[in-house]
Amino acid sequence: MKKYYGTGVALITPFNEDLSIDYSSLEKHLNYVTKGGADYLVVLGTTGESSTISDIEKREILNFIKQNNPKKLPIVLGHGGNNTSKLVDDFKEIDFDGIDAILTVNPYYNKPSQEGLYHHFKAVSDACPVDVILYNIPGRTGVNMTAETTLRLANHSKIVGIKEASGDLSQCIDIVKSMPSDFLLIGGDDILTVPIISVGGVGAISAISNAFPEITSKMTNYALAHDYANANVELHKFCHLNKLFFEEGNPVGVKIMLDILGICKPYVRLPLTKASDTLREKMKKALELN
Repeated sequence: MKKYYGTGVALITPFNEDLSIDYSSLEKHLNYVTKGGADYLVVLGTTGESSTISDIEKREILNFIKQNNPKKLPIVLGHGGNNTSKLVDDFKEIDFDGIDAILTVNPYYNKPSQEGLYHHFKAVSDACPVDVILYNIPGRTGVNMTAETTLRLANHSKIVGIKEASGDLSQCIDIVKSMPSDFLLIGGDDILTVPIISVGGVGAISAISNAFPEITSKMTNYALAHDYANANVELHKFCHLNKLFFEEGNPVGVKIMLDILGICKPYVRLPLTKASDTLREKMKKALELN
């Protein structure tokens, strides 16, 4: 499971002004994050705006990334939702060649019980032909998966780990304390990557790494080597920017920073809206502090 150690970049999906997929910028971005030290690529997750991308576009994006993966990094595909049977049925339509794992989020809006979460993820994992990484992000889904439920799922043969974005370090500690030796705790909040690694995590699936792959990679690798002094030096390079990245939603902040850096344009699809001029100026000023 070493392939899921380190920094997984939760890739953005660049758009042209007419909101079509900007494949030229996507290729540029793949080279940028790969050169910056990404360890694996997470495709069509929340940061990739998967909820507003059609099934046809998803297939095209995935194929493009497979063909334009400079270092042939492992690929994790976002595949989650709140209709269990549809998620399972959709496996028949996905070309899993070149895909190492799926990242599958808590069902949203339905607000299932812990028993419902368990059976949802078990059904998805039973049917999935590749590794499964669970994704707990109660701030988006409206339901928190407890450590007890995570540990109950951790023994499933297909489930290799969890992206924990609850922001609750005590919950992370409870998972690490009792999880199988081959189960992976992966951070889901950039600002908490170092403390999550310090209690037993193996890295992070990161949104900010789209803009600062070298800094986030160095931070993560220092922390994995238990060099927390240097890890914190890297953390402090972007911690003043962290709130700005999420001030107007994700990936709105990431895309405006990538526009400032000349990687892609800042366009997002509704219901998200392009970053305000105020946020752009805040980002520019904060970037100058680096």
